[in-house]
Amino acid sequence: MESAAHHLALDLGAESGRAIVGALDNDRLVLDEMHRFPNVPVRLRDGLHWDVLRLWDDIQIGIAASNKKYPLKSLGLDTWGVDFALLDKDNSLLGNPFHYRDKRTDGMMKNAFQRISREQIFARTGIQFMQINTLYQLFAMALQNSSLLDVAKSFVTIPDLFNYWLSGSITNEFTNATTTQCFNPLTRDWEKSVLETLDIPTHLFHPVTEPGTLIGKYQNSIPVIAPACQDTGSAVVAVPAVEKDFAWISSGTWSIMGVEADAPCLDERALACNFTNEGGVNGTWRLSKNIMGLWIVQECRREWNISYDEITSLATEARPFIAVIDIDDPSFLHSGDMPEKIRAYCERTNQSAPQTRGEIIRVALESLALKYCFVLESLETLTGRHLSLIHIIGGGTKNKLLNQITADCVRRTVIAGPVEATATGNILMQAIALKELSSLNEARAVVRHSFAPEIYEPRHDDHWDAAYEKLKILLGEEQP
Repeated sequence: MESAAHHLALDLGAESGRAIVGALDNDRLVLDEMHRFPNVPVRLRDGLHWDVLRLWDDIQIGIAASNKKYPLKSLGLDTWGVDFALLDKDNSLLGNPFHYRDKRTDGMMKNAFQRISREQIFARTGIQFMQINTLYQLFAMALQNSSLLDVAKSFVTIPDLFNYWLSGSITNEFTNATTTQCFNPLTRDWEKSVLETLDIPTHLFHPVTEPGTLIGKYQNSIPVIAPACQDTGSAVVAVPAVEKDFAWISSGTWSIMGVEADAPCLDERALACNFTNEGGVNGTWRLSKNIMGLWIVQECRREWNISYDEITSLATEARPFIAVIDIDDPSFLHSGDMPEKIRAYCERTNQSAPQTRGEIIRVALESLALKYCFVLESLETLTGRHLSLIHIIGGGTKNKLLNQITADCVRRTVIAGPVEATATGNILMQAIALKELSSLNEARAVVRHSFAPEIYEPRHDDHWDAAYEKLKILLGEEQP
């Protein structure tokens, strides 16, 4: 890697963070993980928070280790979406940022709809309705007359906060801004009419920065580039697709499933399906749906204190098709005894409850695959396209059982990889910004040359049909 151009991706997920150096040499990318660290929330008297100072310390450790080993040409940072921080007139952090799973947003959507309709919010923002959205976090602060809103001068999403500490520049990066439900995809600016209706101060929001922008230098030395700062935005850059008609799943704590589109879809069918329109790179949009993902498995693992390998082994050996759960039911949003929550859901819906650890995980994984099938049908209806391939990217690609049952359930070929899709996309966006790559297509060609995918062909099993019908009954047929 000595002669190649080296770029550092600082990739912070909801469960862990990592510092990964990528060496771009001709048509190949080689990754070297320099530092990996947990991302553990902290519960205080007022609620659940992110430990951003600990994360900042780990970011600096990752930079130091990387810069010691390689001559870094640039660095870029991405994180999860929706969460934010507020800065005062001196650009100092006001309070510790809340975690999106904090309960302060319980009931906030219902309260918001008493002031402005669901239809109006979607028409002006195009974002999926979830209580975790930035809009409802800010609305909760407004309803509580938070003193922080009185003294704050700047709103920054989590990657914007770290980018300020890295570069000295306050930015609101485009892909992450679009996740907030405070942004208008048609005007490509903050949706001030919605904010004002909910008594959220509009002066906090800064002009939007496009992905691939050089925003400053770390310690006056290493160029800092805003890639796609929303982690799914970076991950989708690394989809190794050649064809156009494919669906992608960014698989991790959350599963985000969608397609790449040339323009946002704001019609009544997208609203009825509760889809989201988030900004991509190079003028693209991500028409997609947030699905609870592997959060449920992660919570079961935390409850049992066993390895992911053991969990997958138990699920593989367990009896299939015991029950179906709606993976996105609100009862699964918050932390706490997830195995019991799954059993309770099954009993509440008059199904046999899974008993063993393997059965519990099997129910969760099968239900996740079934939700993928449901979302895929909606995507094809909304776009009028037959999506013949499913690309799964991200950490969830390591769950081979989930990959295979996804192929079985949706009856499409699944192509899994790369695992480190977000860091890869982050690095490739840095290379595009520095003119080392010319386009998104060229970046995806690099991915194909660099990482061997795993391919899963569907196996026929009629049990999926009955299970899918059961899911549709649980969901109440919300398709268009």
